[in-house]
Amino acid sequence: MQKVKIPRTVDPSKAAQKRLDYDGIIQVSLLKRLAESVEGVKRDAEVTLSFDLDEQRLVVISGKANVEVDLECQRCNENFTHVCEVQFVYTPNKGEKTEEEAPEEYDLVDLNEYGECDLIQLVEDEFLLNLPQIAMHDVSDCSVNTHNLVFGDIPEEIEEDKPNPFEVLKSLKAKTKE
Repeated sequence: MQKVKIPRTVDPSKAAQKRLDYDGIIQVSLLKRLAESVEGVKRDAEVTLSFDLDEQRLVVISGKANVEVDLECQRCNENFTHVCEVQFVYTPNKGEKTEEEAPEEYDLVDLNEYGECDLIQLVEDEFLLNLPQIAMHDVSDCSVNTHNLVFGDIPEEIEEDKPNPFEVLKSLKAKTKE
């Protein structure tokens, strides 16, 4: 089956009534914010979206997506490939619902002035939220040897016996008492 481009915007209510499913791609050129946050986006994002109505007759947008990005390892400063995979479930925020009133299993997504949802932005937001806070290779793949890293107290062989800078004050204090 050929992958098609995911539409930029869609009316979630109409799509849910038709029970539409999308299986396609989002081109690298459309993932501008993601490209600014990583070292590079390696390929188009693969996206699967489904629109449906739940038991409460709420519109539900569910989907999953994945993309390969280059990240900079914070241990060795070398680039490595990271597969960013996300799953999400949204319901449109039509203004009458607040975050507390919406069901827990759904996140709210805002609609534009035409009552449509920006699918590219929605998927890109999910990718950005799913990026690691501190990007690092797997320990076995990293060029930095973890045995050379020091955490906590400095080992004794590195500590030097430095004279106490306040020893001079003791001698001055002794002289003033005389």
